[in-house]
Amino acid sequence: MRFDDLVERTRTLPWFDLATVVQLVDEPRQSVLNQLSRFSRAGKLIPLRRGMYVLGERYRRIDPTPAELAGALYRPSYLSDVWALSYHGLIPEGVAEYTSVTTRTTKAFQNSFGVFSYRNVKQEMFFGYSPVILLGRRALLASAEKALVDHFYLSLGEWTQERMMEMRFSRPASLDVASLETMIHRAGKARLRRAFRVWDEVTRETAAGEMEL
Repeated sequence: MRFDDLVERTRTLPWFDLATVVQLVDEPRQSVLNQLSRFSRAGKLIPLRRGMYVLGERYRRIDPTPAELAGALYRPSYLSDVWALSYHGLIPEGVAEYTSVTTRTTKAFQNSFGVFSYRNVKQEMFFGYSPVILLGRRALLASAEKALVDHFYLSLGEWTQERMMEMRFSRPASLDVASLETMIHRAGKARLRRAFRVWDEVTRETAAGEMEL
């Protein structure tokens, strides 16, 4: 497999994996793997994770976005937890790490496009997300309400008022509190119901204080 041939076949793909290349070039798997490794060492390919690549910047026509990569690196998964909380404006800080949830084993990847972490949830908690367009590309993202539920679910220990205030949660008018409460009860965990009550109290007080200013 010549590198020029690989470029011609993959330059319009945001990324590709070993299986895709084997199908495209119709060569033995091990031979393709050896060549992909050689191209990576030469800097012509950028490894995203084992067996998954993107062409070097000078060769590709499409730049993958980190948000869409988050869903492709480890499937099934969707963006949630603190990254989604920041995206939806529920916490004030920006979050550089792309945090997702998955029904698979907890995992993390780091490549040229960012740091991607995946936390395990049970199958019955794998809901509350939808496809959205971020920077012109499709990504799977938790709703604001589900991102909050996932954060409570994945965080160890009790949610005290002090801990809740340290997060500086906001309560935007767009947040569907009734839907949030329904999701909390669907999870069926007393710890999450307690967290919701504390969050509800703290964010009500914070919103009331802001209105007085």
